[in-house]
Amino acid sequence: MVNVALLSKWHVHAADYAKEASENKGINITLVWDEDRERGEEWAEELGVPFEADLGKVLSNSSVDGVIVAAPTTAHTEIITAAANHGKHIFTEKVLAPTVKECDEIFSAAEEAGVQLMVSLPRLTERFYLYAQKILDEGCLGKLTSIRCRVAHHGAVPTEESRNGWLPGQFFNKEEAGGGALIDLGAHPIYLSNRLGRKVKAVTARLQQTNGYDVDDNAVVILEFESGALGTIETGFLSYGCPDQLELYGTEGTLLTENREPRELISDRVKKEGVIMSDQLPEALPSAMEQWVAAITSHTAPAITKEDIRGLTLVNEAAALSHKEGRRVELSEIEKCVSEVTG
Repeated sequence: MVNVALLSKWHVHAADYAKEASENKGINITLVWDEDRERGEEWAEELGVPFEADLGKVLSNSSVDGVIVAAPTTAHTEIITAAANHGKHIFTEKVLAPTVKECDEIFSAAEEAGVQLMVSLPRLTERFYLYAQKILDEGCLGKLTSIRCRVAHHGAVPTEESRNGWLPGQFFNKEEAGGGALIDLGAHPIYLSNRLGRKVKAVTARLQQTNGYDVDDNAVVILEFESGALGTIETGFLSYGCPDQLELYGTEGTLLTENREPRELISDRVKKEGVIMSDQLPEALPSAMEQWVAAITSHTAPAITKEDIRGLTLVNEAAALSHKEGRRVELSEIEKCVSEVTG
């Protein structure tokens, strides 16, 4: 049994993580901490566990084995590093940190402490992605030439009740969120494209502030992969009824996926064409949280890797720089800066 403390209900997925943890037989929620005391006390009462206002006391509590972090993105580095330094295993919302330099600091702290670190990248465990990876790896599409991945919703479309739409106001606070649609919802198409297209060479990005927020609410990123393939990432908070879409195009085939269900495979190489039946899909992998618990309790290597986690921030950081300076950014520029700072 892994005794965990919940650290903040800042993120919209915090309640989802608490629910999953409470339903996992290997996890026991013991404490709640929140930078917003009132919010934390209400959450702790709802869950029937104590609230602790002092984060230091939570992390120094010997009965706490791990933490589930849903704090502001810009607070991740401080909180997660402190947790690792106290020997706590860490599960956290994406992204791990706003910069690659901070990611590397967190990785070093976790490795030195010998604790398990997991970031929730849920679509890497789902059947539609596993099928797409299988089709690609088996050569059914020939040489991959293009990826298009879109994940968007209407969370920032104003309503009579709220100028911000249904998303909480803190999602538009750059000092807390570290960014907008791309750093949050755009994480999904980024880590999927990173896996499917492999190593990214350069990015060109436009992070639009359509409704005048401090952060982007609509974004497009063009990826250049080292293989020569191109990728297009689309995300935003202003699209009502928008289906999730993943499209893979190759020299000998095309795979179309919508709402996380493969819809059509056209492949000259294997003479396949038409609708994909559910029994053709691989079984889903354990969730990110299940993988985290298995890594702690039975030392099972997670399918979500350090490279997935770091690559997500690397593309995000390069995209933000591309938008800021209005130019194409090679990822080697970011890596060089990290090396100069840490070297």
